[in-house]
Amino acid sequence: MQRTINYILITFVTALLLVGCNDGVSLQRYFVDNQESTNFTSIDLPVSIVKLDESKFTDVQKEAYNSVKRLNFLGYRLDKSKEADFNAELAKVKTILKDKKYNDLIEFNDRKAKVTVKYLGDDENADEFIVFASSKDMGFGIVRVIGDNMSPEKMMTLADAMKNSDIDSSQLGGIMDFFKQ
Repeated sequence: MQRTINYILITFVTALLLVGCNDGVSLQRYFVDNQESTNFTSIDLPVSIVKLDESKFTDVQKEAYNSVKRLNFLGYRLDKSKEADFNAELAKVKTILKDKKYNDLIEFNDRKAKVTVKYLGDDENADEFIVFASSKDMGFGIVRVIGDNMSPEKMMTLADAMKNSDIDSSQLGGIMDFFKQ
């Protein structure tokens, strides 16, 4: 009897592991696979490095700002001689972000780039926000915003506040350098 129970448990655990393994490429896997590539720039930043004047924030904006723990940036700078490689990588990212697990938050066109913001989680609590910007002139960049108890609604109010804030670009080091031509 003990042998049968062990066999059933081992079969059950093995089945769970096989079902739990996903062959699909996630954004996190894409970051890991490309962070050391010569074509990419990868930067991990704790949010504490970005100093903002919180005195002008509402309580909701402060709560949203304090819920963010770190930023992961991965950028692909366009080299006209490698345009086919750029287009292939851009297509990979777009395919990953089309997955239904990524919820749309906002999409807009800036003067120089198309920007898409998505999130993982539900309308009350997001595990991660993804900011994806692409430009035919510069390349593309992805920022993973990772934190605790992040709310899409609250993050939108924080984004509005940050538009009007003076952010010292030197705090963002390599991210800003990446976009300089």
